[in-house]
Amino acid sequence: MTVAHPQMTCSMSDVVMAEAPRSAELAADAKLALRRLASSVSVVTCRHNARNYAMTATSVSALSMEPPSMLVCVNRSATFHVALCGAGEFGINVLSRAHVVISKLCSGEASAENRFNVGDWDTRAAAPVLVDAQAAIICRKDKQLEYGTHTVFMGRIISISMNGDVDPLIYVDGQYTGRAA
Repeated sequence: MTVAHPQMTCSMSDVVMAEAPRSAELAADAKLALRRLASSVSVVTCRHNARNYAMTATSVSALSMEPPSMLVCVNRSATFHVALCGAGEFGINVLSRAHVVISKLCSGEASAENRFNVGDWDTRAAAPVLVDAQAAIICRKDKQLEYGTHTVFMGRIISISMNGDVDPLIYVDGQYTGRAA
């Protein structure tokens, strides 16, 4: 197919080839821009085939209040993705500034088997819950949607627990911090 314009004529393959460098540039710019997006840090958990799984995440968000629901985004290349696909429920453990070590362990510093060795975890719930998390929200997985490299998992809230004063662990520009005064 050829695209005709008063000042140029080119094939669609030329257009696609011209867009490829821009796409790479846009992805690089997006990574830099997203370093400026401060996000609360959570550890998302689930149980699959009688094993507990945990993954640090900043891509966690409230979805709706009618019904009360949450969403989490997980890269399809993550081991946690396979587990969450097979699980019926998932937990969102909203971390406080005191939980930096747990966040690091669950982001890859510890093997999947050792991620629950630090902290006070209640593994009797539908998904593992960090007892002293700012908030621990358990959701029944309701829907999932694949988009790009990730899957968006949506779940209806089935239980909530909260602890302590509001003191969230925040991740911005590749660093952990807390809220500003």
